[in-house]
Amino acid sequence: MVAPEGSTVPVKRAIPEKTVHVGRRVFLGMVALGAAGTAFGAAVQSRVGRALGSGLGSFLPGGDRFQIYSVSGTFPEIAPSAYRLSVSGLVERPATLTFADLEAMPHVRLVKPFHCVTGWIVPGVHWEGVLLSHILDTVGLRPGAVALAFDSYDRVDTESLTIEQARLPDVIVATRMLGAPITTDHGGPVRLYVAPMFGYKSIKWLSAIRVVDAVEPGFWEENGYPVNGWLNGSTATAPPPGA
Repeated sequence: MVAPEGSTVPVKRAIPEKTVHVGRRVFLGMVALGAAGTAFGAAVQSRVGRALGSGLGSFLPGGDRFQIYSVSGTFPEIAPSAYRLSVSGLVERPATLTFADLEAMPHVRLVKPFHCVTGWIVPGVHWEGVLLSHILDTVGLRPGAVALAFDSYDRVDTESLTIEQARLPDVIVATRMLGAPITTDHGGPVRLYVAPMFGYKSIKWLSAIRVVDAVEPGFWEENGYPVNGWLNGSTATAPPPGA
Protein backbone atom coordinates (compact mmCIF):
# COMPACT_ATOMS: atom_id res chain seq x y z
CA MET A 1 0.00 0.00 0.00
CA VAL A 2 1.17 3.51 -0.73
CA ALA A 3 0.15 6.99 0.29
CA PRO A 4 -1.90 8.98 -2.24
CA GLU A 5 0.28 10.65 -4.84
CA GLY A 6 -2.19 13.31 -5.91
CA SER A 7 -4.94 12.96 -8.44
CA THR A 8 -4.30 10.77 -11.45
CA VAL A 9 -5.98 12.14 -14.55
CA PRO A 10 -6.66 9.28 -16.97
CA VAL A 11 -6.23 9.71 -20.68
CA LYS A 12 -9.62 9.30 -22.34
CA ARG A 13 -10.24 7.65 -25.68
CA ALA A 14 -13.41 8.39 -27.58
CA ILE A 15 -15.67 5.46 -28.41
CA PRO A 16 -15.08 4.59 -32.07
CA GLU A 17 -18.79 4.59 -32.87
CA LYS A 18 -21.26 7.42 -32.39
CA THR A 19 -22.26 7.84 -28.74
CA VAL A 20 -25.93 8.16 -27.88
CA HIS A 21 -26.70 10.26 -24.81
CA VAL A 22 -29.80 8.62 -23.40
CA GLY A 23 -32.55 10.88 -22.05
CA ARG A 24 -34.60 9.78 -19.06
CA ARG A 25 -37.77 8.94 -21.05
CA VAL A 26 -35.86 6.79 -23.50
CA PHE A 27 -33.78 5.33 -20.69
CA LEU A 28 -36.88 4.23 -18.78
CA GLY A 29 -38.14 2.64 -21.97
CA MET A 30 -34.85 0.77 -22.05
CA VAL A 31 -35.46 -0.33 -18.44
CA ALA A 32 -38.86 -1.75 -19.40
CA LEU A 33 -37.40 -3.57 -22.37
CA GLY A 34 -34.49 -4.71 -20.24
CA ALA A 35 -36.80 -6.32 -17.72
CA ALA A 36 -38.44 -8.21 -20.56
CA GLY A 37 -35.00 -9.02 -21.90
CA THR A 38 -34.30 -11.33 -18.99
CA ALA A 39 -37.09 -13.49 -20.37
CA PHE A 40 -36.80 -12.96 -24.12
CA GLY A 41 -33.03 -12.61 -24.50
CA ALA A 42 -31.49 -11.64 -27.80
CA ALA A 43 -34.74 -10.54 -29.45
CA VAL A 44 -35.31 -7.88 -26.80
CA GLN A 45 -31.65 -6.81 -26.90
CA SER A 46 -32.02 -6.30 -30.64
CA ARG A 47 -35.06 -4.07 -30.13
CA VAL A 48 -33.23 -2.06 -27.46
CA GLY A 49 -30.31 -1.56 -29.83
CA ARG A 50 -32.60 -0.34 -32.61
CA ALA A 51 -34.44 2.00 -30.25
CA LEU A 52 -31.31 3.63 -28.86
CA GLY A 53 -28.96 3.49 -31.84
CA SER A 54 -25.79 1.54 -32.51
CA GLY A 55 -23.68 4.03 -30.56
CA LEU A 56 -24.95 2.88 -27.16
CA GLY A 57 -22.57 -0.02 -27.30
CA SER A 58 -20.75 -2.28 -29.69
CA PHE A 59 -19.77 -5.94 -29.85
CA LEU A 60 -16.05 -6.48 -29.53
CA PRO A 61 -14.20 -8.39 -32.25
CA GLY A 62 -13.05 -11.91 -31.51
CA GLY A 63 -16.41 -13.45 -30.73
CA ASP A 64 -16.61 -12.88 -26.98
CA ARG A 65 -20.08 -11.32 -27.56
CA PHE A 66 -19.84 -8.66 -24.89
CA GLN A 67 -21.64 -5.47 -25.78
CA ILE A 68 -19.67 -2.46 -24.59
CA TYR A 69 -21.41 0.49 -22.92
CA SER A 70 -20.06 3.83 -21.71
CA VAL A 71 -22.15 6.27 -19.69
CA SER A 72 -19.56 9.03 -20.14
CA GLY A 73 -18.94 8.65 -23.87
CA THR A 74 -15.28 7.80 -23.26
CA PHE A 75 -13.06 4.89 -22.23
CA PRO A 76 -10.54 5.89 -19.54
CA GLU A 77 -7.08 4.47 -20.25
CA ILE A 78 -5.12 3.86 -17.04
CA ALA A 79 -1.73 2.14 -17.14
CA PRO A 80 -1.30 -0.50 -14.42
CA SER A 81 1.69 1.46 -13.11
CA ALA A 82 -0.52 4.55 -12.65
CA TYR A 83 -3.52 2.73 -11.23
CA ARG A 84 -4.69 3.66 -7.72
CA LEU A 85 -7.69 2.32 -5.78
CA SER A 86 -8.74 4.51 -2.87
CA VAL A 87 -10.43 2.76 0.06
CA SER A 88 -11.85 5.27 2.54
CA GLY A 89 -14.81 6.20 4.71
CA LEU A 90 -15.80 4.20 7.76
CA VAL A 91 -12.60 2.15 7.88
CA GLU A 92 -9.89 1.73 10.49
CA ARG A 93 -7.00 1.96 8.03
CA PRO A 94 -7.73 4.05 4.91
CA ALA A 95 -5.56 2.91 2.03
CA THR A 96 -4.58 3.66 -1.53
CA LEU A 97 -3.87 0.38 -3.29
CA THR A 98 -1.69 0.13 -6.37
CA PHE A 99 -2.16 -2.50 -9.04
CA ALA A 100 0.90 -4.28 -7.59
CA ASP A 101 -0.74 -4.25 -4.13
CA LEU A 102 -3.82 -5.97 -5.55
CA GLU A 103 -1.72 -8.51 -7.45
CA ALA A 104 0.12 -9.38 -4.22
CA MET A 105 -3.11 -10.21 -2.39
CA PRO A 106 -4.63 -13.72 -2.40
CA HIS A 107 -6.53 -14.30 -5.64
CA VAL A 108 -9.57 -16.38 -6.47
CA ARG A 109 -10.64 -17.69 -9.88
CA LEU A 110 -14.24 -17.90 -10.98
CA VAL A 111 -15.93 -19.21 -14.11
CA LYS A 112 -19.23 -17.37 -14.17
CA PRO A 113 -21.55 -15.83 -16.76
CA PHE A 114 -22.05 -12.13 -17.35
CA HIS A 115 -25.72 -11.13 -17.53
CA CYS A 116 -26.78 -7.79 -18.99
CA VAL A 117 -30.16 -6.55 -17.78
CA THR A 118 -31.15 -5.97 -21.42
CA GLY A 119 -31.11 -9.69 -22.08
CA TRP A 120 -27.76 -10.79 -23.52
CA ILE A 121 -25.53 -13.23 -21.64
CA VAL A 122 -21.92 -14.30 -22.08
CA PRO A 123 -21.56 -17.75 -20.44
CA GLY A 124 -18.48 -19.27 -18.85
CA VAL A 125 -16.39 -16.12 -18.45
CA HIS A 126 -13.08 -16.66 -16.62
CA TRP A 127 -12.50 -14.07 -13.89
CA GLU A 128 -9.62 -13.60 -11.49
CA GLY A 129 -9.12 -11.13 -8.68
CA VAL A 130 -9.23 -10.33 -4.98
CA LEU A 131 -12.28 -11.05 -2.87
CA LEU A 132 -13.89 -7.76 -1.95
CA SER A 133 -14.31 -9.19 1.54
CA HIS A 134 -10.52 -9.57 1.80
CA ILE A 135 -10.03 -5.88 1.03
CA LEU A 136 -12.63 -4.97 3.66
CA ASP A 137 -10.83 -7.15 6.20
CA THR A 138 -7.51 -5.52 5.29
CA VAL A 139 -8.74 -1.99 6.01
CA GLY A 140 -11.11 -2.93 8.86
CA LEU A 141 -14.65 -1.61 9.23
CA ARG A 142 -15.66 0.96 11.80
CA PRO A 143 -18.97 0.91 13.70
CA GLY A 144 -21.83 2.20 11.58
CA ALA A 145 -20.55 0.73 8.31
CA VAL A 146 -23.59 -0.35 6.30
CA ALA A 147 -22.73 -0.18 2.62
CA LEU A 148 -20.08 0.48 0.00
CA ALA A 149 -20.14 3.21 -2.65
CA PHE A 150 -17.99 2.70 -5.75
CA ASP A 151 -16.58 5.31 -8.14
CA SER A 152 -15.18 4.93 -11.64
CA TYR A 153 -12.27 6.55 -13.43
CA ASP A 154 -14.80 7.72 -16.02
CA ARG A 155 -15.95 10.28 -13.37
CA VAL A 156 -19.61 9.51 -14.10
CA ASP A 157 -20.53 5.94 -13.19
CA THR A 158 -21.13 4.98 -9.57
CA GLU A 159 -22.45 1.85 -7.83
CA SER A 160 -23.34 0.46 -4.42
CA LEU A 161 -23.50 -2.74 -2.41
CA THR A 162 -24.45 -3.49 1.16
CA ILE A 163 -21.71 -4.90 3.38
CA GLU A 164 -23.52 -8.25 3.35
CA GLN A 165 -23.60 -8.29 -0.45
CA ALA A 166 -19.95 -7.25 -0.66
CA ARG A 167 -18.92 -10.24 1.47
CA LEU A 168 -20.47 -12.84 -0.85
CA PRO A 169 -17.88 -15.37 -2.08
CA ASP A 170 -18.31 -14.44 -5.76
CA VAL A 171 -17.88 -10.68 -5.50
CA ILE A 172 -14.36 -9.67 -6.49
CA VAL A 173 -12.15 -6.76 -7.44
CA ALA A 174 -11.08 -8.27 -10.75
CA THR A 175 -7.66 -7.85 -12.35
CA ARG A 176 -7.96 -10.54 -15.04
CA MET A 177 -10.78 -11.57 -17.36
CA LEU A 178 -11.10 -13.95 -20.31
CA GLY A 179 -7.70 -15.43 -19.44
CA ALA A 180 -5.80 -12.14 -19.76
CA PRO A 181 -5.37 -8.72 -18.12
CA ILE A 182 -8.60 -6.75 -18.32
CA THR A 183 -8.63 -4.51 -21.38
CA THR A 184 -9.71 -0.87 -21.35
CA ASP A 185 -12.90 -1.78 -23.23
CA HIS A 186 -13.83 -4.22 -20.48
CA GLY A 187 -13.11 -1.74 -17.67
CA GLY A 188 -9.46 -2.50 -16.96
CA PRO A 189 -7.02 -2.56 -15.49
CA VAL A 190 -9.35 -3.16 -12.52
CA ARG A 191 -13.11 -3.54 -12.34
CA LEU A 192 -15.69 -4.92 -9.95
CA TYR A 193 -17.39 -8.23 -10.71
CA VAL A 194 -20.59 -9.08 -8.82
CA ALA A 195 -21.53 -12.55 -10.04
CA PRO A 196 -25.03 -12.87 -8.52
CA MET A 197 -26.25 -9.55 -9.94
CA PHE A 198 -26.83 -8.00 -13.34
CA GLY A 199 -23.83 -6.51 -15.10
CA TYR A 200 -24.55 -2.87 -14.30
CA LYS A 201 -23.54 -3.63 -10.70
CA SER A 202 -20.03 -4.66 -11.88
CA ILE A 203 -18.67 -1.14 -12.28
CA LYS A 204 -15.82 -0.67 -14.75
CA TRP A 205 -12.58 1.31 -14.29
CA LEU A 206 -12.91 1.05 -10.50
CA SER A 207 -11.24 4.03 -8.81
CA ALA A 208 -12.61 4.20 -5.28
CA ILE A 209 -14.41 2.24 -2.59
CA ARG A 210 -16.06 4.32 0.11
CA VAL A 211 -17.51 2.63 3.20
CA VAL A 212 -20.65 4.55 4.15
CA ASP A 213 -23.49 4.46 6.67
CA ALA A 214 -26.33 4.08 4.14
CA VAL A 215 -26.78 2.72 0.63
CA GLU A 216 -26.08 5.37 -2.01
CA PRO A 217 -27.93 4.49 -5.26
CA GLY A 218 -25.54 4.43 -8.21
CA PHE A 219 -25.80 5.91 -11.70
CA TRP A 220 -28.05 3.19 -13.12
CA GLU A 221 -30.27 3.10 -10.02
CA GLU A 222 -30.78 6.86 -10.25
CA ASN A 223 -32.03 6.21 -13.78
CA GLY A 224 -34.56 3.56 -12.89
CA TYR A 225 -32.72 0.26 -12.32
CA PRO A 226 -33.18 -1.69 -9.05
CA VAL A 227 -30.65 -1.01 -6.31
CA ASN A 228 -30.53 -4.77 -5.68
CA GLY A 229 -29.93 -6.11 -9.17
CA TRP A 230 -30.24 -9.81 -8.35
CA LEU A 231 -30.31 -12.34 -11.17
CA ASN A 232 -33.41 -14.51 -11.38
CA GLY A 233 -32.81 -17.72 -9.47
CA SER A 234 -29.79 -16.34 -7.59
CA THR A 235 -28.72 -18.55 -4.71
CA ALA A 236 -27.31 -15.56 -2.86
CA THR A 237 -29.13 -13.80 -0.05
CA ALA A 238 -32.68 -13.27 -1.27
CA PRO A 239 -33.56 -9.68 -2.25
CA PRO A 240 -36.25 -7.96 -0.20
CA PRO A 241 -39.78 -7.84 -1.64
CA GLY A 242 -40.09 -5.38 -4.48
CA ALA A 243 -36.33 -5.10 -5.08
